[in-house]
Amino acid sequence: MGGCEAEAGPCLSFGASSILSPMLDPVYIRNNPELVRRKLVQRHTPTPLQEVENFDRQRRQLLQETEQLKHRRNRNNQAIPALKKAGQDASVKIAEMKELSLRIKQLDEKLRSCEEHLKSLQLALPNLPDDSVPVGADASENVEIRTHGQKPDFDFQPRAHWDLGSSLGILDLERAAKIAGARFSLYTGAGARLERALINFMLDVHTREHGYLEVLPPFMANSTSMTGTGQLPKFSGDLFKLEETDYWLVPTAEVPVTNIYARDAHGKDTRGLIRQHQFNKVELVNFTRPEDSYSELENLTRSAEEILRRLQLHYRVVTLCTGDLGFSAAKTYDLEVWLPGQQAYREISSCSNFLDFQARRANIRFRRERGAKPEFVHTLNGSGLAVGRTWVALVENHQKPDGSVAIPPALRPYLNGLESIVPGHPGLG
Repeated sequence: MGGCEAEAGPCLSFGASSILSPMLDPVYIRNNPELVRRKLVQRHTPTPLQEVENFDRQRRQLLQETEQLKHRRNRNNQAIPALKKAGQDASVKIAEMKELSLRIKQLDEKLRSCEEHLKSLQLALPNLPDDSVPVGADASENVEIRTHGQKPDFDFQPRAHWDLGSSLGILDLERAAKIAGARFSLYTGAGARLERALINFMLDVHTREHGYLEVLPPFMANSTSMTGTGQLPKFSGDLFKLEETDYWLVPTAEVPVTNIYARDAHGKDTRGLIRQHQFNKVELVNFTRPEDSYSELENLTRSAEEILRRLQLHYRVVTLCTGDLGFSAAKTYDLEVWLPGQQAYREISSCSNFLDFQARRANIRFRRERGAKPEFVHTLNGSGLAVGRTWVALVENHQKPDGSVAIPPALRPYLNGLESIVPGHPGLG
């Protein structure tokens, strides 16, 4: 298949049909069965690996048998005219030709069915964890690798963001629920301005200082794009789809941004703004050469951390263990920000290296030089940051005893110099 001769590099984002390649190289699975089996077991989730291996063998057997019969048919096809020219009886060869053609047609149908089923099984195989990923069963076995700053020390009982937002008149979850239902939010006045300021602040830092290209992609994607980045078919039940169309609402800008170059050369936190059906997010997406992907993962993670640092927020970085790793990821760092109103760390960014997993599914390739063999790129992405959760963290961490919220200096230029949001002035701050 023709792939994209993409220039490796970062893309940043706010907010055609083809045959897809399997996400894991079938030749690699075939040549390293025990390693693949061990890596998938580390994920602590059932996978159809045995079925993949069985159908792969069946496919190769069918393919071999079909090729042999086609070879025999070709020989007969050449022999029949010679027999006729020599005045000999060709009826036996003609009968054999008809029998071979019928058998080949039957085998081709079996092969097509086998390949379709094999493809569906291959799409259900997750990526293999990198050797540096800690082995564990769930999030309790994730490994903290560093922290930044200190938890804020309050001489009063800190309030949760839903209480602060309501008392300040900048957040109305009840009216949001009336408009759309649970897990939606309605920002008003300074609350809406704060959300917009955070978006612009993040975009400016990442584009002006971290070298990202700003992209504003569609907010919907087709099934091919969703399959390319690993959301489909596994997570179809968790996604929003427009009835009687092939349009899905994108769960993250990772989907449309990663697919720019395609085919060219669940939890208990339901209160407040932690788990929302609709939210803004500044997404960092990198396309890179294979040998650079892990150094780029470190750079991408540091870029996301820089936003938290400038907003004077305490956070930690953890490496996800094998049992908590996302479907498409080979390695992931989670940035978890401290929320004093809830006395807990919450994920605010997930930075992942997918290696060539997504590129194989979406067929994203590059050439090192003209005439060189096309190779699959490595893709990475991370939130830089999830805007709603940053709003939560800022409000909870910078709250004052009088119910006001201080604005960090780095954000004030985006709010016309506003230094704090105070009670009684929800529109003006």
